[in-house]
Amino acid sequence: MLKENMKAIRKSKGLSQQELAVKLNVVRQTVSKWEQGLSVPDSDMLISISEVLETPVSTLLGENVVESAVDDLKAISAKLEVINLQLARRETTRKRMLHWFLISWCVAIAAIFAILWVLESPYLGWDYNNPETAVLGVAVHSFEWLFVRTAPVILIGAIIRLISRH
Repeated sequence: MLKENMKAIRKSKGLSQQELAVKLNVVRQTVSKWEQGLSVPDSDMLISISEVLETPVSTLLGENVVESAVDDLKAISAKLEVINLQLARRETTRKRMLHWFLISWCVAIAAIFAILWVLESPYLGWDYNNPETAVLGVAVHSFEWLFVRTAPVILIGAIIRLISRH
């Protein structure tokens, strides 16, 4: 049982006899003899084998282990495909949320300035000797400055994106 289990587990881990031998500090022929049943590793080596193969000693010595079938690779491939689809959906949702956040932000800024214009509240004529009014006036002026300079760029970018999507 040891010889079959050792070979099956080694192959399922994707290791060659040479790679296993290097990890165990033995020659390849020793691994080959173990897998052919011509010799048996001592107890210390058996523990080393179980550590390298990440398998309990009881599994190595127990009932026969079946080699990984091609179906296992198909199952892993299917799981990876599902994960990739989930990541793509998450990315699309994130982009959509960012898109609507930016549109909402532009609408909010436009609404603030429309309200100030309708109320005929020119912040440049405010009394800036009052610290609270001065801070509010500078904030409004900063928003206006940012909006006037970024709105055309955002608008052109949105138009280009709409055209390139179709």
